[in-house]
Amino acid sequence: MGKGLIAAAIVAALCGCATARSGFCIVSSPLRLSARAVDTLSDEEARALLAHNRKGAKLCGWRP
Repeated sequence: MGKGLIAAAIVAALCGCATARSGFCIVSSPLRLSARAVDTLSDEEARALLAHNRKGAKLCGWRP
């Protein structure tokens, strides 16, 4: 087997393993709160919620 054929086989195998959706995208969804719930969030909770939704937007294509 030539080097080119081996390289092509490796590339084909790697492409077959790639998915558009990571494990995070499969098990998570955007967190959306009512206006009343937002008013009761602590700063730390708001930062965590925002970080979660930003991660989903980056990895999964979530939109506001």
